[in-house]
Amino acid sequence: MTSPTADPESGTDPDPAESDPIDAGSGDTDPDSAESDNRRGRGEYADSPPVRRLADWPAGRLEDLAAEYGTPLYVIDLDRVRENYARFAAAFPDAHVMYAAKAHTGNAVLSALIDFGAPIECAAWGELDRAIDAGADPDELQYTAVNPPDRDLDYAVSLAEEYSGLTITAGATDTLDRLSKRDYGGRLAIRINPDIGTGHHEKVATGADAKFGVPYEQVPEIAEKARESFELVGIHAHVGSGVLNDGLDEHCRAIEKVGEMARQVASAGSRSLEFVDVGGGYGVPYHPDEAPLDLDGVGKRVRDALGDVDARLRLEPGRYIVADAGLVLTEVNTRKEAPETTVIGVDASLGTLVRPAMFDSYHHIRNASAPDRESKAVSVGGPMCTSADVFATDRPVARPERGDVLAIGNAGAYGYELASQFHSQPCPAEVALEGGEARVARRRETLDDVTRVEQ
Repeated sequence: MTSPTADPESGTDPDPAESDPIDAGSGDTDPDSAESDNRRGRGEYADSPPVRRLADWPAGRLEDLAAEYGTPLYVIDLDRVRENYARFAAAFPDAHVMYAAKAHTGNAVLSALIDFGAPIECAAWGELDRAIDAGADPDELQYTAVNPPDRDLDYAVSLAEEYSGLTITAGATDTLDRLSKRDYGGRLAIRINPDIGTGHHEKVATGADAKFGVPYEQVPEIAEKARESFELVGIHAHVGSGVLNDGLDEHCRAIEKVGEMARQVASAGSRSLEFVDVGGGYGVPYHPDEAPLDLDGVGKRVRDALGDVDARLRLEPGRYIVADAGLVLTEVNTRKEAPETTVIGVDASLGTLVRPAMFDSYHHIRNASAPDRESKAVSVGGPMCTSADVFATDRPVARPERGDVLAIGNAGAYGYELASQFHSQPCPAEVALEGGEARVARRRETLDDVTRVEQ
């Protein structure tokens, strides 16, 4: 929308329960002691619906937001973020449930979750810094390094010198060598590769990708050597992303291997492991006819697959926490009747939401301006000069007309985080909803923002 009436350029708990002690030895620092055992706010939040469909968002409110803040526009519902975290944590009542910051690293989301009692898992030094800026206790952070650049390790090691509770996860012997050269001897988890990958796309099936984790058969020897230089506190694995009901068998098969390795590593040392981290990857239904995960059933299956380990279970949900809490609003600017289809042009693009182009991902689309209009099969695309800039092809949508506002659902995870300035298009604004009120969480970029770093 070209004439918003508000200016998106300017941004305008329950008490914790006492944590259960950890039986396994963990040195002088217990990062879980301040976590409140993830019990904060579970009551009414945990009882929320397991999925929020695009049709559950009030169409009139969405159109009002587009009129007030302009389009393209990200919308993130912080109350829904809390609901999703509480529901997930309730399904794993004895586990340490962290939020994987990479799914949505915006300050509004991080602050809401940290205030809610959620620990944060970070995959890069920028995420560590942003989590701390949002209020996270550095002693409770977990940094999961994947081929970390020098600046990442420098930052993490420097942080650990002051905050000994920080845990660094390494997935390669070179990373261990580089940590040793920086005189790091603190809390360490070893990421293992179970050689089983699951998820919604081959590009996210990390459990079978050699890029991620120490090869399974090498783990015992590497763990033994690691104990000589570090405080080995955990075993880590992440199998894939976007796992739904049809992928649970393979997901749990991988967790079985993680549990087997954790027992083997623990038995070889003089000290028990503190935790076994099985990562995240738990999906949400993007298609309106897909069923959501039965989280209580998932929790039981995961614990059964892991087996009896003298260590606490850790998990890192990201997508599950934020995906259905966010969407994109975009305005129709073009309607073109072509022989093979009706083309609907919108002002959002793959620079706004790249998942359909990158992963061939389905995102449900709804006409927020006229949801009850007769449906028509249309192809929806943006202004980028590439055929990849398409959100839907020959998909039924309530007949869009120029000026209508379309809502693109399930954009809360890996949406804004993957946005770009391709075609010199400034990144969109993001509005946060909380307690019935809306506020600008990220202002709309200007062309000055696009060129600011040029010299």
